[in-house]
Amino acid sequence: MTRAVGRASVILTTYEQPRALDLVLRGYARQTRPDAEIVVADDGSGPETRAVIARAREAGLDVVHVWHEDRGFRKTEILNRAVLRATGDYLIFSDGDCVPREDFVELHCALARPGRFLSGGYLKLPRALSETLTPEDVESGRVFDAAWLRARGWRPGRRRWRLTRRPGLARALDALTPTRATWNGHNASTWREAIEGVNGFDMDMGYGGLDRALGERLVNAGLRGLQIRHRAPVLHLWHPRPYRSPEGMAANRALRARIRREGIVRARVGLAELRADAASPGGEVAP
Repeated sequence: MTRAVGRASVILTTYEQPRALDLVLRGYARQTRPDAEIVVADDGSGPETRAVIARAREAGLDVVHVWHEDRGFRKTEILNRAVLRATGDYLIFSDGDCVPREDFVELHCALARPGRFLSGGYLKLPRALSETLTPEDVESGRVFDAAWLRARGWRPGRRRWRLTRRPGLARALDALTPTRATWNGHNASTWREAIEGVNGFDMDMGYGGLDRALGERLVNAGLRGLQIRHRAPVLHLWHPRPYRSPEGMAANRALRARIRREGIVRARVGLAELRADAASPGGEVAP
């Protein structure tokens, strides 16, 4: 059974990575399905990020900038704010450091199915290559050429098959991979009503597993994942993670275990609470 996607919204998270975001937005500017709305969920970045988004708009990209002030890691909150602002009936989630191939949006929309969420993957680029990548590399599409990447020091091994442009092979590899179809924040999608049905992202959660927790609640709500990691790839740019803490990750693991054990569907503090709290601090659509 199929269901056509009407309006698609791509939700990208970012925090103080203007160079990476610039490369990513250039990737969205060359999509084969160009009608998607791009919603940047900005966890408190400064003026450089705003300038990158302004340049993308001037180049003709449909970008909405959803921002709140920097009060520490609040990724789940800004994601929920972006969901509330998005106008699409189908929501595609990725990050502001993940460069999409030109058919990324088209494939997510074409493979969308009722009662399913799509589970894409990424290929991590090494630090040196990430730091030397140019806008021209993205705009030309050569960044998705395995031979070009290898010539610049990347050694992907069998992961190179994730860059195949042969649809039949990519479909077969997705069917054969032992990797489970989980919700991955860098590359996943589903219908808006499914996200609303689980109350969005859990704002009790910090860094570490917050995306998987959403996916586990989607599964508890009856959705099943569909693997597309070989069909709709993104390239993940290297960056440090200073916001990672053992205590926060342990708390998230405990909450995820409870979600699985108790079959929890709705986030305790999520979309509904943001809607109800009209006076909640921060959260604005940047001009």
